[in-house]
Amino acid sequence: MTELPAHLVVRRAAPLKRVLLVVAVALTGAAALYLAYERGRYDGGYDQVAAAEQQESLRGEIAKLTKRNGALSARVAELDTLRIGRAQERAELARTIGDLQAQIARQSQEIAFYRSVLSEGAAARGEGLELRQVRITPGAVAGHFDVHLTLLERTQPEVDTKGMLELSVEGSEGGKPVTLDEAALTGGTIHEQVFGFRYFQTIEQEVSLPQTFHPERLTVEVRPRPRPAAHDGKSEALLVQSFPWRVDTP
Repeated sequence: MTELPAHLVVRRAAPLKRVLLVVAVALTGAAALYLAYERGRYDGGYDQVAAAEQQESLRGEIAKLTKRNGALSARVAELDTLRIGRAQERAELARTIGDLQAQIARQSQEIAFYRSVLSEGAAARGEGLELRQVRITPGAVAGHFDVHLTLLERTQPEVDTKGMLELSVEGSEGGKPVTLDEAALTGGTIHEQVFGFRYFQTIEQEVSLPQTFHPERLTVEVRPRPRPAAHDGKSEALLVQSFPWRVDTP
């Protein structure tokens, strides 16, 4: 066996240097690969600067489109609000037209009524108070009815006409004749009505009947008050008229 010289010294490489060498080799390899990758993209026509500029341009375009989209959304909301408002205006206009048509119809009826009064003349119908357009219609509650009547002054229509009016209903209950006066028809709230008008007055009164009562006739009694200046010394006469109990359906 060969003996080593006594002056020969064997030293081992430090582990740290070995690690650094490995890291340096790895970094160099990675840099070489990246440069090769970039060289390949460049050779293929890819320009990183141009790509960055294009990306920035696209970001600006996206921002513009986003802003425009917001403006368009606001416009759409505004148009929706305007459309709803116009629809409401059209509905309100239709209601107004309907109300005006109903008002015209009522006024046409009143005009026809006035014309009939003027055409008949006082001599044909007599003088003093007159009952016109007596109607009975169903009320809002079962057993309740609305009485509609018009009082007309024919002698001196331009002078105030005042007095009292009372309603009564004749019929039968339990097979016996019964007459209900104004107090019984209104639950004791009204005993007689006061009226005062010039030319004419329309009166509407709600009445209620017992379920076991069978109405037959409606009687209207009108008691005018004397006027301060009586016409030709005549006084207003008591007016009493009866009408068959007939309910008009709407």
